[in-house]
Amino acid sequence: MTTKPHLIAIDLDGTLLNGEKNISERSKAAIDEARKQGHHVAIATGRPFRASSRYYDELSLDSPMINFNGAFVHHPLDRSFGTYHTPLDLQTAHSIVNSCNEINVKNIMAEVMDDVYLHKHDDQILQSMIMKESSIITGEIHKNLNHDPTSLLILPHDEQLSDLRDTLHKHHAETIEHRVWAAPWNVIEIVKIGLNKAVGLRRLAEHFNVPQDRVIAFGDEDNDLEMIEYAGTGVAMGNAIDPLKNIANEITLTNEEDGIAVYLEERLNLSLPRTGQLS
Repeated sequence: MTTKPHLIAIDLDGTLLNGEKNISERSKAAIDEARKQGHHVAIATGRPFRASSRYYDELSLDSPMINFNGAFVHHPLDRSFGTYHTPLDLQTAHSIVNSCNEINVKNIMAEVMDDVYLHKHDDQILQSMIMKESSIITGEIHKNLNHDPTSLLILPHDEQLSDLRDTLHKHHAETIEHRVWAAPWNVIEIVKIGLNKAVGLRRLAEHFNVPQDRVIAFGDEDNDLEMIEYAGTGVAMGNAIDPLKNIANEITLTNEEDGIAVYLEERLNLSLPRTGQLS
């Protein structure tokens, strides 16, 4: 190995995954070669574990994992790593749910790890966000939710989005973090204040004894901002939002152009067979 081990943190949607939610063969080959060289590769995603475990398995990873934007940090294969679950306070969650009910938002979803509470039945949400093995409880969340939730997802009507975010900031700024997913969802995602991917990434760096200057992180959206800023080398995808590109150390190609693979091949001097642009 010609370089010291790095910790490589990779976001999923819009970063590692293409538009079909798949990992390209070139990306898999680059990540596999990086790991063979002794580098540590970890997934850092806003997704719950149930919606990201297939990619962990597909990459044959054996590292800890960051889910729910840092609210759940764990090691799928090694319990000795510990489980770091930092949920929202139940009373705060109920207050937010009641506020959303008052303005009749489209839907609300609460997640307690991989248990799902859905306010109203919605086939699109079930197909897009929930895996079959999940425990799903449908009905009034303020009655059914009795545990501190890992996250809340609010689906407002388009015209409610801005005012609802203002309300959340006004009444809950000291207790929650809230972000908006990219189109077409416009979902407001809420977690406990102080949580972000950088919190989880710092824990992983300490676990692997990798200094901050040897941490490489890839991302594309506003839930990657803190992680990109924390990393010694924060890399924005070519399709990333402008605020992320503005703070990133480097910008690579888009998720459709194997941006992660292209960057790692050059940065780590990976020796891979060249068979053209793989998809």
